[in-house]
Amino acid sequence: MALIDLFLARAVKRGRLTVRHFDGTEKRFGTAEAGWPNVTIRFTDKGAAGSIIRDPALGAGEAYMNGRLVIDDGVVLDLVALMTMNDLWEGGTNTLQPSFATRAIQGVTHRIGRINMARAAKRNVAHHYDLSDRLYDLFLDADRQYSCAYFTDPANDLDRAQSDKKAHIAAKLALEPGMRVLDIGCGWGGLALYLHAKTGAEVLGVTLSEEQIKVARARAEAAGVADKVKFELIDYRHVTPENSGGRFDRIVSVGMFEHVGPPNYRTFFRQCYDLMTPQGVMLLHTIGRMGPPGVTDKWTVKYIFPGGYNPALSEIVAASEGVRMLLTDVEVLRLHYAHTLQHWYDRTVAARDAIVALYDERFFRMWEFYLAGALCAFKHGGLVNFQLQYARDRHALPITRDYMAAREVQLRG
Repeated sequence: MALIDLFLARAVKRGRLTVRHFDGTEKRFGTAEAGWPNVTIRFTDKGAAGSIIRDPALGAGEAYMNGRLVIDDGVVLDLVALMTMNDLWEGGTNTLQPSFATRAIQGVTHRIGRINMARAAKRNVAHHYDLSDRLYDLFLDADRQYSCAYFTDPANDLDRAQSDKKAHIAAKLALEPGMRVLDIGCGWGGLALYLHAKTGAEVLGVTLSEEQIKVARARAEAAGVADKVKFELIDYRHVTPENSGGRFDRIVSVGMFEHVGPPNYRTFFRQCYDLMTPQGVMLLHTIGRMGPPGVTDKWTVKYIFPGGYNPALSEIVAASEGVRMLLTDVEVLRLHYAHTLQHWYDRTVAARDAIVALYDERFFRMWEFYLAGALCAFKHGGLVNFQLQYARDRHALPITRDYMAAREVQLRG
Protein backbone atom coordinates (compact mmCIF):
# COMPACT_ATOMS: atom_id res chain seq x y z
CA MET A 1 0.00 0.00 0.00
CA ALA A 2 1.32 3.46 -0.92
CA LEU A 3 2.37 5.74 1.93
CA ILE A 4 -0.34 8.23 0.98
CA ASP A 5 -2.93 5.46 1.37
CA LEU A 6 -1.65 4.58 4.83
CA PHE A 7 -1.77 8.26 5.80
CA LEU A 8 -5.32 8.73 4.48
CA ALA A 9 -6.57 5.51 6.09
CA ARG A 10 -5.45 6.93 9.42
CA ALA A 11 -6.67 10.48 8.72
CA VAL A 12 -10.14 9.87 7.27
CA LYS A 13 -12.54 7.85 9.42
CA ARG A 14 -15.83 9.69 8.88
CA GLY A 15 -17.00 11.08 5.56
CA ARG A 16 -15.78 9.64 2.28
CA LEU A 17 -12.62 10.40 0.32
CA THR A 18 -11.98 8.73 -3.02
CA VAL A 19 -8.45 8.97 -4.43
CA ARG A 20 -7.61 8.36 -8.07
CA HIS A 21 -3.90 7.71 -8.28
CA PHE A 22 -1.69 8.62 -11.21
CA ASP A 23 -1.32 4.94 -12.14
CA GLY A 24 -5.10 4.60 -12.53
CA THR A 25 -5.82 2.78 -9.26
CA GLU A 26 -8.63 4.08 -7.08
CA LYS A 27 -8.92 3.86 -3.29
CA ARG A 28 -11.71 4.88 -0.90
CA PHE A 29 -11.27 6.04 2.67
CA GLY A 30 -13.73 6.64 5.49
CA THR A 31 -17.44 5.94 5.60
CA ALA A 32 -20.09 8.03 3.91
CA GLU A 33 -22.13 9.83 6.54
CA ALA A 34 -24.83 12.48 6.51
CA GLY A 35 -23.41 15.95 7.17
CA TRP A 36 -19.88 14.92 6.21
CA PRO A 37 -18.19 15.73 2.87
CA ASN A 38 -17.92 13.19 0.05
CA VAL A 39 -14.92 14.16 -2.08
CA THR A 40 -13.02 12.65 -5.01
CA ILE A 41 -9.49 13.80 -5.78
CA ARG A 42 -7.08 12.85 -8.56
CA PHE A 43 -3.27 13.02 -8.70
CA THR A 44 -1.97 14.07 -12.11
CA ASP A 45 1.64 12.95 -11.54
CA LYS A 46 3.33 10.30 -9.44
CA GLY A 47 5.21 12.77 -7.19
CA ALA A 48 2.22 14.71 -5.87
CA ALA A 49 1.25 12.16 -3.23
CA GLY A 50 4.78 12.05 -1.79
CA SER A 51 4.91 15.82 -1.34
CA ILE A 52 1.71 15.66 0.73
CA ILE A 53 3.10 12.90 2.96
CA ARG A 54 6.18 14.98 3.80
CA ASP A 55 4.18 18.07 4.79
CA PRO A 56 0.38 17.81 4.42
CA ALA A 57 -0.43 21.53 4.39
CA LEU A 58 2.45 22.63 2.15
CA GLY A 59 2.22 19.62 -0.12
CA ALA A 60 -1.54 19.73 -0.57
CA GLY A 61 -1.58 23.49 -1.06
CA GLU A 62 1.12 23.46 -3.71
CA ALA A 63 -0.33 20.40 -5.43
CA TYR A 64 -3.72 22.07 -5.67
CA MET A 65 -2.25 25.38 -6.87
CA ASN A 66 -0.18 23.68 -9.54
CA GLY A 67 -2.84 21.30 -10.83
CA ARG A 68 -1.10 18.20 -9.48
CA LEU A 69 -4.10 17.53 -7.22
CA VAL A 70 -7.46 17.91 -8.97
CA ILE A 71 -10.84 17.70 -7.28
CA ASP A 72 -13.22 15.70 -9.47
CA ASP A 73 -16.16 15.65 -7.06
CA GLY A 74 -16.69 18.48 -4.59
CA VAL A 75 -14.64 21.65 -4.11
CA VAL A 76 -11.44 22.44 -2.23
CA LEU A 77 -13.38 23.56 0.85
CA ASP A 78 -15.00 20.11 0.99
CA LEU A 79 -11.57 18.48 0.97
CA VAL A 80 -10.12 20.72 3.67
CA ALA A 81 -13.27 20.37 5.77
CA LEU A 82 -13.21 16.58 5.50
CA MET A 83 -9.61 16.40 6.69
CA THR A 84 -10.00 18.90 9.54
CA MET A 85 -13.35 17.54 10.74
CA ASN A 86 -11.52 14.24 11.26
CA ASP A 87 -8.75 16.05 13.16
CA LEU A 88 -10.58 18.41 15.55
CA TRP A 89 -8.32 20.50 17.77
CA GLU A 90 -10.25 19.30 20.82
CA GLY A 91 -9.41 15.71 19.91
CA GLY A 92 -5.65 16.26 20.10
CA THR A 93 -4.75 13.70 17.43
CA ASN A 94 -2.75 16.12 15.23
CA THR A 95 -3.02 13.75 12.29
CA LEU A 96 -2.31 16.50 9.77
CA GLN A 97 0.98 17.63 11.27
CA PRO A 98 4.09 17.32 9.09
CA SER A 99 6.69 14.69 9.91
CA PHE A 100 8.92 15.10 12.99
CA ALA A 101 11.94 16.04 10.84
CA THR A 102 9.91 18.61 8.93
CA ARG A 103 8.56 20.09 12.17
CA ALA A 104 12.07 20.39 13.58
CA ILE A 105 13.31 22.27 10.50
CA GLN A 106 10.21 24.48 10.50
CA GLY A 107 10.76 25.30 14.17
CA VAL A 108 14.20 26.71 13.42
CA THR A 109 13.18 28.64 10.30
CA HIS A 110 10.09 29.93 12.09
CA ARG A 111 12.11 31.37 14.96
CA ILE A 112 14.36 33.13 12.47
CA GLY A 113 11.53 34.38 10.26
CA ARG A 114 9.32 35.72 13.03
CA ILE A 115 11.92 38.25 14.20
CA ASN A 116 10.27 40.58 11.68
CA MET A 117 12.73 43.42 11.97
CA ALA A 118 11.69 46.81 10.68
CA ARG A 119 13.37 46.37 7.30
CA ALA A 120 11.50 43.10 6.71
CA ALA A 121 8.15 44.31 8.07
CA LYS A 122 7.35 46.60 5.14
CA ARG A 123 8.29 43.94 2.61
CA ASN A 124 6.13 41.37 4.37
CA VAL A 125 3.16 43.74 4.48
CA ALA A 126 3.53 44.61 0.81
CA HIS A 127 3.50 40.91 -0.14
CA HIS A 128 -0.11 40.61 0.96
CA TYR A 129 -1.70 44.01 1.43
CA ASP A 130 -0.37 45.71 -1.69
CA LEU A 131 -2.22 43.35 -4.01
CA SER A 132 -4.76 44.82 -6.42
CA ASP A 133 -7.49 46.94 -4.84
CA ARG A 134 -9.88 45.18 -7.18
CA LEU A 135 -9.13 41.82 -5.54
CA TYR A 136 -10.15 43.06 -2.11
CA ASP A 137 -13.26 44.77 -3.50
CA LEU A 138 -14.36 41.41 -4.88
CA PHE A 139 -14.56 39.56 -1.57
CA LEU A 140 -14.58 42.06 1.32
CA ASP A 141 -17.49 44.14 2.62
CA ALA A 142 -18.14 47.67 1.36
CA ASP A 143 -15.90 49.16 4.08
CA ARG A 144 -13.01 46.78 3.29
CA GLN A 145 -12.76 45.37 6.79
CA TYR A 146 -10.10 42.70 6.39
CA SER A 147 -10.44 41.21 9.87
CA CYS A 148 -12.86 39.11 11.89
CA ALA A 149 -16.43 40.40 11.80
CA TYR A 150 -18.79 40.17 14.80
CA PHE A 151 -21.95 38.17 14.25
CA THR A 152 -24.61 39.14 16.76
CA ASP A 153 -26.68 36.75 14.66
CA PRO A 154 -24.98 34.15 12.39
CA ALA A 155 -27.63 34.93 9.77
CA ASN A 156 -26.46 38.56 9.44
CA ASP A 157 -24.86 39.59 6.17
CA LEU A 158 -21.19 40.53 6.03
CA ASP A 159 -21.69 44.30 5.97
CA ARG A 160 -23.87 44.18 9.08
CA ALA A 161 -21.41 41.91 10.89
CA GLN A 162 -18.47 44.19 10.09
CA SER A 163 -20.40 47.24 11.25
CA ASP A 164 -21.22 45.41 14.49
CA LYS A 165 -17.51 44.56 14.87
CA LYS A 166 -16.61 48.24 14.77
CA ALA A 167 -19.31 49.00 17.35
CA HIS A 168 -18.03 46.18 19.57
CA ILE A 169 -14.50 47.59 19.48
CA ALA A 170 -15.54 51.22 19.88
CA ALA A 171 -17.59 50.34 22.96
CA LYS A 172 -14.55 48.78 24.62
CA LEU A 173 -12.49 51.90 23.93
CA ALA A 174 -14.83 53.96 26.12
CA LEU A 175 -14.31 57.02 23.95
CA GLU A 176 -15.28 60.49 25.08
CA PRO A 177 -15.52 63.73 23.07
CA GLY A 178 -12.17 65.35 22.29
CA MET A 179 -10.08 62.23 22.67
CA ARG A 180 -7.18 61.34 20.37
CA VAL A 181 -6.91 57.80 19.01
CA LEU A 182 -4.00 55.94 17.41
CA ASP A 183 -5.01 53.12 15.05
CA ILE A 184 -2.01 50.80 14.57
CA GLY A 185 -2.40 48.87 11.33
CA CYS A 186 -5.26 50.99 10.03
CA GLY A 187 -5.85 49.12 6.76
CA TRP A 188 -7.97 51.07 4.32
CA GLY A 189 -9.12 53.46 7.07
CA GLY A 190 -12.60 52.13 7.79
CA LEU A 191 -12.28 51.84 11.57
CA ALA A 192 -10.59 55.23 11.95
CA LEU A 193 -13.32 56.93 9.93
CA TYR A 194 -15.99 55.07 11.93
CA LEU A 195 -14.54 56.14 15.29
CA HIS A 196 -14.50 59.77 14.24
CA ALA A 197 -18.00 59.65 12.75
CA LYS A 198 -19.50 58.01 15.83
CA THR A 199 -17.61 59.81 18.61
CA GLY A 200 -15.93 62.90 17.17
CA ALA A 201 -12.52 61.55 18.17
CA GLU A 202 -9.45 62.66 16.24
CA VAL A 203 -7.69 59.61 14.80
CA LEU A 204 -4.24 58.92 13.43
CA GLY A 205 -4.01 55.70 11.44
CA VAL A 206 -0.62 54.17 10.65
CA THR A 207 0.21 51.43 8.16
CA LEU A 208 3.11 50.07 6.13
CA SER A 209 0.98 49.41 3.04
CA GLU A 210 1.40 52.03 0.33
CA GLU A 211 -1.74 50.86 -1.45
CA GLN A 212 -3.87 50.97 1.68
CA ILE A 213 -2.79 54.45 2.69
CA LYS A 214 -3.71 55.88 -0.71
CA VAL A 215 -7.25 54.61 -0.28
CA ALA A 216 -7.48 55.68 3.38
CA ARG A 217 -6.38 59.24 2.65
CA ALA A 218 -8.74 59.51 -0.31
CA ARG A 219 -11.63 58.33 1.85
CA ALA A 220 -10.87 60.91 4.52
CA GLU A 221 -10.70 63.65 1.89
CA ALA A 222 -13.98 62.54 0.32
CA ALA A 223 -15.67 62.57 3.73
CA GLY A 224 -14.35 66.06 4.45
CA VAL A 225 -12.56 64.93 7.64
CA ALA A 226 -8.91 64.83 6.52
CA ASP A 227 -8.06 67.37 9.24
CA LYS A 228 -9.49 65.06 11.93
CA VAL A 229 -8.69 61.60 10.54
CA LYS A 230 -5.11 61.40 9.32
CA PHE A 231 -3.09 58.52 7.93
CA GLU A 232 0.67 58.06 7.89
CA LEU A 233 2.94 55.53 6.18
CA ILE A 234 5.10 54.73 9.19
CA ASP A 235 6.18 51.75 11.29
CA TYR A 236 4.45 51.80 14.69
CA ARG A 237 7.91 51.65 16.30
CA HIS A 238 8.74 55.05 14.81
CA VAL A 239 5.67 56.93 16.07
CA THR A 240 6.55 59.39 18.83
CA PRO A 241 4.57 62.06 20.73
CA GLU A 242 6.72 64.63 18.93
CA ASN A 243 5.95 63.47 15.38
CA SER A 244 2.30 62.62 16.04
CA GLY A 245 1.02 65.70 17.88
CA GLY A 246 1.25 64.39 21.43
CA ARG A 247 0.15 61.32 23.37
CA PHE A 248 -3.03 59.40 22.70
CA ASP A 249 -6.03 58.81 24.94
CA ARG A 250 -6.81 55.56 23.17
CA ILE A 251 -4.92 53.06 21.04
CA VAL A 252 -6.58 50.41 18.92
CA SER A 253 -4.96 47.70 16.82
CA VAL A 254 -7.02 45.24 14.78
CA GLY A 255 -5.44 42.40 12.81
CA MET A 256 -1.93 43.82 12.94
CA PHE A 257 -0.41 42.05 15.94
CA GLU A 258 -0.15 38.86 13.87
CA HIS A 259 2.68 40.57 11.96
CA VAL A 260 4.63 41.84 14.98
CA GLY A 261 6.55 38.64 15.81
CA PRO A 262 7.08 37.30 19.37
CA PRO A 263 10.58 38.78 19.78
CA ASN A 264 8.97 42.22 19.32
CA TYR A 265 5.93 41.79 21.59
CA ARG A 266 7.55 43.53 24.55
CA THR A 267 8.61 46.39 22.24
CA PHE A 268 5.03 46.67 20.97
CA PHE A 269 3.55 46.97 24.45
CA ARG A 270 6.25 49.37 25.65
CA GLN A 271 5.64 51.56 22.63
CA CYS A 272 1.89 51.60 23.28
CA TYR A 273 2.49 52.45 26.94
CA ASP A 274 4.80 55.32 26.04
CA LEU A 275 2.35 56.72 23.49
CA MET A 276 -0.66 56.75 25.82
CA THR A 277 -1.72 59.41 28.28
CA PRO A 278 -1.73 58.42 31.99
CA GLN A 279 -5.46 57.58 31.67
CA GLY A 280 -4.95 55.84 28.35
CA VAL A 281 -6.77 52.67 27.24
CA MET A 282 -5.84 50.19 24.49
CA LEU A 283 -7.85 47.55 22.65
CA LEU A 284 -5.85 44.80 20.94
CA HIS A 285 -7.71 42.53 18.49
CA THR A 286 -5.68 39.63 17.11
CA ILE A 287 -5.95 36.14 15.75
CA GLY A 288 -4.66 33.72 18.34
CA ARG A 289 -4.08 30.05 18.92
CA MET A 290 -5.66 27.92 21.61
CA GLY A 291 -3.12 26.01 23.62
CA PRO A 292 0.62 26.70 23.79
CA PRO A 293 2.87 28.61 21.37
CA GLY A 294 3.48 26.96 18.01
CA VAL A 295 4.68 27.71 14.49
CA THR A 296 3.02 29.04 11.35
CA ASP A 297 2.56 26.38 8.71
CA LYS A 298 5.05 26.56 5.87
CA TRP A 299 2.49 27.07 3.08
CA THR A 300 1.02 30.16 4.77
CA VAL A 301 4.45 31.68 5.39
CA LYS A 302 5.57 31.00 1.83
CA TYR A 303 2.52 32.17 -0.08
CA ILE A 304 0.24 34.31 2.11
CA PHE A 305 1.75 35.92 5.22
CA PRO A 306 5.57 35.93 5.29
CA GLY A 307 6.67 36.78 8.81
CA GLY A 308 3.16 36.14 10.15
CA TYR A 309 2.44 34.34 13.43
CA ASN A 310 -0.75 33.86 15.44
CA PRO A 311 0.16 34.06 19.12
CA ALA A 312 -0.95 31.99 22.07
CA LEU A 313 -2.69 33.98 24.79
CA SER A 314 0.19 33.12 27.13
CA GLU A 315 2.66 34.85 24.78
CA ILE A 316 0.62 38.04 24.65
CA VAL A 317 0.07 38.25 28.39
CA ALA A 318 3.67 37.40 29.26
CA ALA A 319 4.93 40.16 26.95
CA SER A 320 2.64 42.77 28.49
CA GLU A 321 3.30 41.88 32.13
CA GLY A 322 6.52 43.82 32.46
CA VAL A 323 5.14 47.04 30.97
CA ARG A 324 2.86 47.90 33.91
CA MET A 325 -0.33 48.14 31.92
CA LEU A 326 -3.36 46.58 33.53
CA LEU A 327 -5.08 43.82 31.59
CA THR A 328 -8.66 44.94 32.19
CA ASP A 329 -10.68 42.66 29.91
CA VAL A 330 -10.22 39.58 27.73
CA GLU A 331 -12.73 38.16 25.24
CA VAL A 332 -12.33 35.08 23.07
CA LEU A 333 -14.25 35.14 19.79
CA ARG A 334 -14.50 31.46 18.88
CA LEU A 335 -16.55 31.10 15.71
CA HIS A 336 -16.90 34.67 14.44
CA TYR A 337 -13.95 34.40 12.06
CA ALA A 338 -15.26 31.11 10.68
CA HIS A 339 -18.50 32.90 9.75
CA THR A 340 -16.50 35.80 8.28
CA LEU A 341 -14.32 33.52 6.20
CA GLN A 342 -17.31 31.64 4.87
CA HIS A 343 -18.55 34.92 3.39
CA TRP A 344 -15.10 35.71 1.96
CA TYR A 345 -14.75 32.22 0.50
CA ASP A 346 -18.21 32.31 -1.11
CA ARG A 347 -17.53 35.74 -2.60
CA THR A 348 -14.13 34.62 -3.90
CA VAL A 349 -15.61 31.57 -5.62
CA ALA A 350 -18.37 33.72 -7.13
CA ALA A 351 -15.72 36.12 -8.46
CA ARG A 352 -13.52 33.40 -9.93
CA ASP A 353 -13.49 34.72 -13.50
CA ALA A 354 -12.68 38.26 -12.36
CA ILE A 355 -9.82 37.07 -10.13
CA VAL A 356 -8.37 34.87 -12.89
CA ALA A 357 -8.52 37.89 -15.21
CA LEU A 358 -6.64 39.99 -12.61
CA TYR A 359 -3.95 37.37 -12.03
CA ASP A 360 -4.24 33.80 -13.33
CA GLU A 361 -5.73 30.40 -12.54
CA ARG A 362 -2.90 29.45 -10.20
CA PHE A 363 -3.37 32.61 -8.12
CA PHE A 364 -7.10 31.93 -7.85
CA ARG A 365 -6.48 28.39 -6.60
CA MET A 366 -3.93 29.74 -4.10
CA TRP A 367 -6.41 32.29 -2.75
CA GLU A 368 -9.22 29.72 -2.67
CA PHE A 369 -7.01 27.28 -0.73
CA TYR A 370 -5.93 30.03 1.68
CA LEU A 371 -9.50 31.00 2.56
CA ALA A 372 -10.67 27.39 2.78
CA GLY A 373 -7.79 26.51 5.09
CA ALA A 374 -8.33 29.56 7.28
CA LEU A 375 -12.06 28.91 7.52
CA CYS A 376 -11.50 25.34 8.69
CA ALA A 377 -8.75 26.38 11.10
CA PHE A 378 -11.30 28.53 12.94
CA LYS A 379 -14.17 26.08 12.56
CA HIS A 380 -12.35 22.85 13.41
CA GLY A 381 -8.78 23.75 14.33
CA GLY A 382 -7.06 25.72 17.06
CA LEU A 383 -7.50 29.33 15.92
CA VAL A 384 -9.68 31.96 17.62
CA ASN A 385 -9.69 35.74 17.98
CA PHE A 386 -8.61 37.50 21.16
CA GLN A 387 -9.68 40.97 22.21
CA LEU A 388 -7.57 42.28 25.07
CA GLN A 389 -8.23 45.62 26.75
CA TYR A 390 -5.44 47.36 28.64
CA ALA A 391 -5.31 50.52 30.75
CA ARG A 392 -2.43 52.46 32.27
CA ASP A 393 -4.44 53.36 35.38
CA ARG A 394 -6.76 51.09 37.38
CA HIS A 395 -9.31 53.92 37.62
CA ALA A 396 -9.41 54.69 33.90
CA LEU A 397 -12.47 52.50 33.26
CA PRO A 398 -15.70 51.58 35.09
CA ILE A 399 -15.34 48.61 37.43
CA THR A 400 -17.99 46.49 35.67
CA ARG A 401 -18.42 45.59 32.00
CA ASP A 402 -21.92 47.07 31.79
CA TYR A 403 -20.67 50.20 30.06
CA MET A 404 -19.51 48.13 27.09
CA ALA A 405 -22.90 46.58 26.40
CA ALA A 406 -24.76 49.86 26.88
CA ARG A 407 -22.47 51.79 24.59
CA GLU A 408 -22.49 49.04 21.96
CA VAL A 409 -26.29 49.22 21.73
CA GLN A 410 -26.08 53.00 21.21
CA LEU A 411 -23.43 52.65 18.52
CA ARG A 412 -25.41 50.07 16.58
CA GLY A 413 -28.31 52.51 16.69
